[in-house]
Amino acid sequence: MGKGDKKTRRGKISNNSYGARRPRKIKRRPTVEEKIKINKKK
Repeated sequence: MGKGDKKTRRGKISNNSYGARRPRKIKRRPTVEEKIKINKKK
């Protein structure tokens, strides 16, 4: 239950790996409303 435990978040960080406990940052797609606002500004 620490840095050596590959199943915990702390273990994932120390092991430089990702998984269910430590997901990668998801790139959020811009919504339709945001796209319309961007197009109107131009």
